[in-house]
Amino acid sequence: MNIKTLLHTLNQHVPFDSAESWDNVGLLIGNTEDHVEGILTTLDCTIDVVNEAIEKQCNTIIAHHPLIFKGVKSIIANQGYGSILYALIQNNINLIALHTNLDVHPRGVNAMLAERIGMNAPEFLNVNMKSYYKVQVFIPQTSADAFKNALSDAGIAKEGNYEYAFFNAMGTGQFKPVGDANPTIGALNQIENVEELKVEFMIDQHQRDLTEKLIIKYHPYETPVYDFIPLEKSLQQGLGMIGQLHQSFTVPDFINHLKTVLNMPSIRFIGDNDTLINTVAIVGGSGIGLETLAQKKGADVFITGDIKHHEALDAKIEGINLIDINHYSEYVMKEGLVTLLSDWLNPNESLNILASSINTDPYTYY
Repeated sequence: MNIKTLLHTLNQHVPFDSAESWDNVGLLIGNTEDHVEGILTTLDCTIDVVNEAIEKQCNTIIAHHPLIFKGVKSIIANQGYGSILYALIQNNINLIALHTNLDVHPRGVNAMLAERIGMNAPEFLNVNMKSYYKVQVFIPQTSADAFKNALSDAGIAKEGNYEYAFFNAMGTGQFKPVGDANPTIGALNQIENVEELKVEFMIDQHQRDLTEKLIIKYHPYETPVYDFIPLEKSLQQGLGMIGQLHQSFTVPDFINHLKTVLNMPSIRFIGDNDTLINTVAIVGGSGIGLETLAQKKGADVFITGDIKHHEALDAKIEGINLIDINHYSEYVMKEGLVTLLSDWLNPNESLNILASSINTDPYTYY
């Protein structure tokens, strides 16, 4: 298997376009023709992780956090991030990032955290929605096939692995050309009846302008009749998880439980210390902004990382319980991604897929 094949497989299971627009996922450094000799999963790609990959003969690193996130102005050995990039290139190691697209995956980072802390049948906290349009166009039956062929050739009316996804309904179109009209069918000042098809199809939100241009270009009428109907549908992906715990906990007991199952030396709690915790919501990394939604959905506490002072104070005033488990808690994805890759990749490849043993938490706890 080469890197190109690996990327294709990853894109099938954790689509790169499901990442946030500001994110940087996919192949960040490498050669798509390289043979994959071994995969090392990591939360962050540091120089220690690169050295580990070299030692363990893994020429491919899959990291959760993108190494290249802001503009890189130089790559210089032994200077900051440049030393990591230099080492990757010098040792022919491919670097792939799966970030927010892995966050929203149904078996992704938040599902891994939910399983680790003992949530029963967790569900998405914030389900991702897809905006799209249903388009309907009224066109003479005799012109319909050529019109649909033109739209299909332009990549319109595709649903998943299916092309040419149109619905057709017969009817009678009626109109009377007046004034300066130059009708394709019929005569001025006379009512005309035409056997027409109502052609319906779905398009992605970003295809609206292109579709309208194609309708105007390929429709035979001087003034075509068409509608764009905005719709939304839920996707099998979302940010965060919410669910009940296997048992009820007091706040101190739950904090100790989290420290144990997440192997965290320090955890911060904000809120009512007398709360009995049954239902929890969790967003790995930095999830502040979803705490109100979590409370509305019945969570006794919202768990995330990177909580700032004023965010904590605001939540306490609003009566929302928070637990800060540090951004590094996402390290659970290392082992979790090994499991996913083992499921997704061809078992005949006999490929070494390893979780990094390097702790990349930048903090020291006292």
